Amino acid sequence: MRTFGLIGYPLAHSFSKKFFTEKFAEEGIAEHQYELFPIENIAAVVSLIAADDSLAGLNVTIPHKVGVMTYLNELDAAAETIGAVNCISIHHKDGQAWLKGYNTDAYGFQESLRPYLKKNHTHALILGDGGAAKAVKYVLDQLQISYLSVVRTAAPNTILYSDLTQELLQKHQVIINTTPLGTFPNIDAAPAIPYQWITDQHLAYDLVYNPQETEFLKRAKAKGAAIKNGFEMLQLQAERSWFIWNP
Repeated sequence: MRTFGLIGYPLAHSFSKKFFTEKFAEEGIAEHQYELFPIENIAAVVSLIAADDSLAGLNVTIPHKVGVMTYLNELDAAAETIGAVNCISIHHKDGQAWLKGYNTDAYGFQESLRPYLKKNHTHALILGDGGAAKAVKYVLDQLQISYLSVVRTAAPNTILYSDLTQELLQKHQVIINTTPLGTFPNIDAAPAIPYQWITDQHLAYDLVYNPQETEFLKRAKAKGAAIKNGFEMLQLQAERSWFIWNP
């Protein structure tokens, strides 16, 4: 049996468990299972792995994407640069486990964003500056797209929502929401940006995928912008995890 799973806390809902359980069933992948491991204290990951040598890989979600790095033997280049891990490969040998961390969020975001980019999409606004923004910044750097981070509370290297002007919106024609605003059940919430200055030259990308069309995306779409939610990113990062676990 090969076991994979998700660590985080709490784990009331898991896209990953549904995705991999259905994948195993549909593709006839026998002797594989995907489980949820709700871990409140990340230090418990050590005993979790030690107790089960069938564990071959883990996905990592909130709040452990940064804290888990302390317990890893190795990081891939993207995870090291981003400073966050959401996928771990586990290799057991002679009673020891070797853990390598990856960031597949970056891969999922880049591959889902790329088809929507146009020549005028050279500058971006990143709404929010939390953990989810880390992978977004890494990808924009890779794509050579300049960005500004927009936040509610003043912080270094950011601007406030109240600083957004028509000129800034005209220049930054990619707008990426990395906040949870608009997530079900709070579907009426949206980032406080001046939507009146969004045009058909803009691309609005929301990492939120439930609902399929958030209030942020609805408002941008009403102004003619291209829109994209985060569901494909989620699928792609999961597929990337599978690729990592089965080199």
